[in-house]
Amino acid sequence: MAQTRIAPPAAKPEGQWAFDPERTPLNGNEEMKQVDDGLSVRHRIETIYAHEGFDSIPGDDLRGRMRWWGLYTQRRPGIDGGKTATLEPEQLEDEYFMLRVRCDGGRLSLAQLRTVAGVSREFGRGTADITDRQNIQLHWVRIEDVPEIWRRLESVGLTTQEACGDVPRVIIGSPVAGVAADEIIDGTPAIEEIHRRYIGDPAFSNLPRKWKTAVSGSPHQDVAHEINDVAFVGVVHPELGPGFDLWVGGALSTNPMLGKRLGAFVTLEQIPEVWVGVTSIFRDYGYRRLRTRARLKFLLADWGPELFRQVLQEEYLGYALPDGPEPPPPPTGRRDHVGVHPQKDGRFYIGAAPAVGRISGEVLDAVADLVELAGSDRVQLTTEQKLVVIDVPGDKVDAVVDGLEALGLQVRSASTFRRGTLACTGIEFCKLAIVETKARATALVGELERRLPTFDQPLTINVNGCPNSCARIQTADIGLKGALAQGEEGYQVHLGGGLGLTSGLGKTLRGLRVPSSELPDYIERVTRRFDEQRLEGEQFAQWVHRAAEEDLR
Repeated sequence: MAQTRIAPPAAKPEGQWAFDPERTPLNGNEEMKQVDDGLSVRHRIETIYAHEGFDSIPGDDLRGRMRWWGLYTQRRPGIDGGKTATLEPEQLEDEYFMLRVRCDGGRLSLAQLRTVAGVSREFGRGTADITDRQNIQLHWVRIEDVPEIWRRLESVGLTTQEACGDVPRVIIGSPVAGVAADEIIDGTPAIEEIHRRYIGDPAFSNLPRKWKTAVSGSPHQDVAHEINDVAFVGVVHPELGPGFDLWVGGALSTNPMLGKRLGAFVTLEQIPEVWVGVTSIFRDYGYRRLRTRARLKFLLADWGPELFRQVLQEEYLGYALPDGPEPPPPPTGRRDHVGVHPQKDGRFYIGAAPAVGRISGEVLDAVADLVELAGSDRVQLTTEQKLVVIDVPGDKVDAVVDGLEALGLQVRSASTFRRGTLACTGIEFCKLAIVETKARATALVGELERRLPTFDQPLTINVNGCPNSCARIQTADIGLKGALAQGEEGYQVHLGGGLGLTSGLGKTLRGLRVPSSELPDYIERVTRRFDEQRLEGEQFAQWVHRAAEEDLR
């Protein structure tokens, strides 16, 4: 760590390690991490808790360090959303866990897919949700079964290490990296190198809070780079050729901020060391006093991009990065990769849409059979809660498509509502949620398909169970945040957000909370108005920002 600091300390004590050699913990979470590294809990799980059961787990491990290995207690059934903020954690939690399997770059080999399916069926009551960060989440996991689950996952190269916690979480990447015909550059080698060298490294296992990374060389900008802490976006430098544009400081939750360009060009080979530099800035300079300010976006807001780049180059890299071009605007239309698409090698990739990422171990097994039948060995997960079968020969495409459709994974038949709707875990399993999400969003899609069978414009509907925005409500065309409305479960509405071509945060419709029972009526009404009033080529988010207020209600 450098001795000379360019940036001054924050105006008031924020627990920045760069200015506190003692690293004095200023809250309970920091104390917990200082007492014992979160990674060390694995030994206790394997040698104590898996043998002595749930009641043997102390609170700091149960609600803290176990996240470093992908484990969260799930919500006790039967507790309504109105009690979420009034009950203590031990009153909300069940004696079962959500287990998050990290799939860096969204990649799953055939063996990995079959292993996850088997773990789901045997230990997770068949659950397997695809998240919008390319993970797979299992539920109903017992602590007694965790060591065996780890053994099976690790035997095929998967892990739950640092899938949660104040650590570098899954590194998301383009689901069609290396095969897309229009790809600028394949970022996969950088993702693999960061994972190999730094996931599980104690140097980065105590960050101020969670740390999200994205790497994509796709011109479709398919990894939501604007809302990651650090992101590398494919560009072509006029002199240096294909590489990446560096973005930092994106995050949503209750205080959303989009990431900022540093204006720096990074080669594929430089990504790991630049990633270490940016991550180290967060570790050393990040705010640790309040959890609500312990994200890079707050540090960046105080410093600005120019100072941030200066600190990165002078204190952490030791060299200047060349200036680089902005990413070009992405192509218009959808970027979820659903459908049948040619690869650059003459084969095809096939994108399929489950209902809001909900899938099962049985379905994953059946997908594996289709992948094997096609002679492929790869499935990719997307940040839109979809899956993509890679490397399908032309003469196998129809068989794979028919097989996926028979499983309820729509390819050619996917409506705009099936393709564009995301949902977080919701009250079914999440202790923070206020409302149901998965089942309600699935029912909403079906109802909208019935009411608006010919509507085919791109439209994103993101459904979130609480204000934390795991389903990216502020960057959706229609973002629905769980809330109580007129005495029942409902949603606060955000309209006109977007990523890529329409990048920006949605507007909150003040005073409008739509009860769950009225949700299909509301979305049908707004969608019809958009369809009637839209200009040629106009997207929903663009219409929202010029529409009359009464047309949005």
